[in-house]
Amino acid sequence: MTHPGTRTVHQPVPATAGSTPLGVPLYQGHTFSFADTDAMAEAFQGPGAPYVYARYGNPTIDALESTVADLENGAGAIASASGMGAISATLWALLDTGGHVVAQDRLYGGTQDLLDALRTRWGIEVTRVDGGDPESVRAALRPDTRVLFLETISNPTGQVVDLPVLTALARAVGATTVVDNTFATPLLCRPLEHGADVVVHSATKYMGGHSDTIGGVAVFADPDTLDTVRSRTAEFGAVMDPFAAWLVSRGLSTLAVRMERHCANAQELAERLAAHPAVARVRYPGLPEDPGHATARRILDGGFGGVLAFDLAGGLSAGRSFASRVRLAALAPSLGDVRTLVMHPATTSHRQLDAEGLAAAGISVGLIRVSVGIEDVEDLWRDLEQALS
Repeated sequence: MTHPGTRTVHQPVPATAGSTPLGVPLYQGHTFSFADTDAMAEAFQGPGAPYVYARYGNPTIDALESTVADLENGAGAIASASGMGAISATLWALLDTGGHVVAQDRLYGGTQDLLDALRTRWGIEVTRVDGGDPESVRAALRPDTRVLFLETISNPTGQVVDLPVLTALARAVGATTVVDNTFATPLLCRPLEHGADVVVHSATKYMGGHSDTIGGVAVFADPDTLDTVRSRTAEFGAVMDPFAAWLVSRGLSTLAVRMERHCANAQELAERLAAHPAVARVRYPGLPEDPGHATARRILDGGFGGVLAFDLAGGLSAGRSFASRVRLAALAPSLGDVRTLVMHPATTSHRQLDAEGLAAAGISVGLIRVSVGIEDVEDLWRDLEQALS
């Protein structure tokens, strides 16, 4: 089997007569016509049938799903309108009222909000655990646990969880493990190979890579789970637009070279920040002193990711000041862009958490998250250094 980096370049494309396009064609049309009623009725039978309506399938979207499923070594994938669309449809399909979820306490703020909504509106019991402590996960899992939700590299604190250990614990009680692999991408980690059942991505981030599209993808180890979630995704209407799928496919073709530069720049900046007097602590799994470094060396392949975070010694005022002083880096949400993006999580992505919630998520009021781009690392360092002064 070829390397994932090679497969991002050589993506499957819809069949044509006599020749093969090098790029994935864009099928923007959403409605397909038929010669007779029997042919149209057959198209409504589901996956594998002729295309009928883009909410149920489209050649461009199918090509992206095939590519990402192949990269993650899954049975199949579903492209959705956003990363949260992929997470929401997956959890809605896997859970019933009164079900139990065990979730890592260091998660993206949007996922935190969704879990809170499931708890308060639909009676889903949510137990939050320290993803870095397998014993806390073991103690939280129960015979009625339906889902264990994890992030390969946590947002925004960079915690790397021991996927083989945690997925085995979930499997022992019959729970489905869902892993958000956005930070790592399939180039650095493929959670299904470590025992996960479902992998979700915000394709808006590294897969697209250029801040010009939004989308999500969920990949499944089991075809039956894939079919269950696909029907729920179509019911919700949380499907990806063909043009968005085309943009993500185009972005994937350069993912391997971009990730090499993201990781190299992040490693260099993390090492320099760790030595800066204004920085109290750097959160990056590529640093030997990071608590998750040993796990990251086993789980991640090809780098430690393009996102780092650091705590400023001056606390809240220092964090707000730094975020306002960057010049080359953009003060912006999201991540995975070719440009470097900076944000202050306590007042933005995790603003809904109180002091106790921030502490549980490992987020200090002086924490800065940097999504490191592919610019020249010396230019990036000069910008960060002047903002720290």
